[in-house]
Amino acid sequence: MVAINLVSSPGSGKTSLLEYSIRALSGELPIAVIEGDQQTMNDADRILKAGAPVVQINTGNGCHLDADMVQRALKTLAPADGSLLMIENVGNLVCPSLFDLGETRRVVIMSVTEGEDKPQKYPNMFRGSQLCIINKIDLLPYLDYDIDAARRYIQQINHHMEVIELSVKSGEGVDRWLAWLRALVSRSE
Repeated sequence: MVAINLVSSPGSGKTSLLEYSIRALSGELPIAVIEGDQQTMNDADRILKAGAPVVQINTGNGCHLDADMVQRALKTLAPADGSLLMIENVGNLVCPSLFDLGETRRVVIMSVTEGEDKPQKYPNMFRGSQLCIINKIDLLPYLDYDIDAARRYIQQINHHMEVIELSVKSGEGVDRWLAWLRALVSRSE
C-alpha cells in the first residue's frame, strides 16, 4: 500500500483533487481515503459519491491527524493490497508538519488564491513534503499572483521539492499529478 498525506490550508482544493483523482483512476487503481476535519462528514460524503471507501476522523478541537488515528481508520477501511491510501489531513500548515503518519509521501497543496509566500510563512511544512501542488491555476488571469516567485520560494525552502501546477476545475496539469501517483504506486510493487 502507498499512503499519501495531503496537507494544506483550508480551501486549497484537497477534496476536489481527491474527487478528481478517484474518478480518473477508477478501475485502474484501488483508492481508499481517510478524511480529517475538526467537524462534519461533508468531505467524506463527497468522497463516497466520487466512488472511494472512506473513513471520517473528526478531531474536535485538534488541529491534525496522528498515527494512532490513522491506524484505527485503516483497520476499519481494510484497503486491498496494492491500494493507494489518500489521507486528507486537517486544513492547517502548522500542526500536521510535526506528525509522521507513516505515509509514503507528504504532498503540500497551495492555491493561487492564498499568496505565493506560503513556503516562507510555513517552512516546516514545505521542508517535510516531497511534492508541492500549486492549485487553481485557472484563476491566474484574475489574480495578482507571481507563480515564478512561488516556485523560487518553494525551492529556497526545499530544493528537492517537485512542483506540479494544476487546476482541478479545468483539468490543466492534472495528468502530471496522476502520472506521479501511478509512478509512485508502480515503484512500490
